[in-house]
Amino acid sequence: MYKLNLIRMKDEAAGEVPVAFVVRSNGHTDLTEDEIKQFISKQVVFYKRINRVFFIDAIPKSPSGKILRKDLRAKLAPEAVSN
Repeated sequence: MYKLNLIRMKDEAAGEVPVAFVVRSNGHTDLTEDEIKQFISKQVVFYKRINRVFFIDAIPKSPSGKILRKDLRAKLAPEAVSN
C-alpha cells in the first residue's frame, strides 16, 4: 500500500502540471517513478498525466488530519529554482 498526494507545479510551457508525492510503505521500495506514471496515464486524460514523482517519508498533515499542501509546495520551490 502506498500513500499518494497530487498538487500543481508551475510550468513554463503548460502553466501548471500535476506532480505526485508518494510515500512508500514498509518493504515496498521497488516502485519507480515510471511505473507510477504508466499506471496513472492509463486511467486519466492526457492533460492530467503526472509530470514528476517525488518520494517522501511522510505526507505532512495538520493535527486535524488535513494534508498540508503548502508544505508540499514548499518542497517544490528548490526544484523549480534548479530547473
